[in-house]
Amino acid sequence: MRLRRVKVMGYSLRVAIWPGRAEAHTPLVLFNGIGARLELLEPFADELGDLETIAIDVPGTGKSSLPMHPYRMWMLVILMQRVLTKLGYEQVDVLGVSWGGTLAQQFALQNPKRCRRLILCATGQGMPMILDPRILLKFITPRRFNDPVYRRKIAGEIYGGAARNQPGLIREIGPRMMPTSKFGYLMQQLAISGWTSLPWLPLLKQPVLIMAGNDDPVIPLINAQIMSKLIRNCRLHEVNDGHLFLVSDPVGSSQVIREFLDSPQNKVSKAALGNKA
Repeated sequence: MRLRRVKVMGYSLRVAIWPGRAEAHTPLVLFNGIGARLELLEPFADELGDLETIAIDVPGTGKSSLPMHPYRMWMLVILMQRVLTKLGYEQVDVLGVSWGGTLAQQFALQNPKRCRRLILCATGQGMPMILDPRILLKFITPRRFNDPVYRRKIAGEIYGGAARNQPGLIREIGPRMMPTSKFGYLMQQLAISGWTSLPWLPLLKQPVLIMAGNDDPVIPLINAQIMSKLIRNCRLHEVNDGHLFLVSDPVGSSQVIREFLDSPQNKVSKAALGNKA
């Protein structure tokens, strides 16, 4: 992994690049969850082998500069476009997880030619979304990032899957769930407030892979099922895990994703991923 600093539109953004063979594969861009810095997905990106991969800390996360003003998702897409152009990337595949999945959907809509394929992991369609308000309340502040004791206490309840069944997982990934900016976290919340992709999901032209955990308290599986019915060229892959399956099983997740990206017929295995042993 190589770290770079990219300055665009008045921002200084931290970017990680996992070099691959760009001439053999379309590069993959990763958009992370709310408050999460790029290190959280590092083990997953490592498993993608020769696939060139790019991850970007959005304003207010990691070591990127703070937002200069409130923004909407379409505005953040323009910023991400400028970053990719400055780095020399033209056509890309895009993967978004959780909050980053909404950014990925918006990116695909605004870039029908630049975005070749779209992967949505543990994410939803925005308003209205079927969820548990009691779980959502625990995401109002970035305390789960900034307070390790609190994170370990609630992890099983909010993330489900391996976080519920393997208590040691949260302690293991703790060093990659670093403290995050309260202001940056608030700006990310405002960006998604009222956002929805429901009216235009049928307009997406890209082949789409949706991966969703069958024990995800944050974004229950039914949301992925709704999205998969609306997207014309879509495959839904149910994962036997919770919200953090990219983190808890980077090997299995990367295999499904590589199969999708490499297959000209857009076919992926129907077998559900197992929990990490």
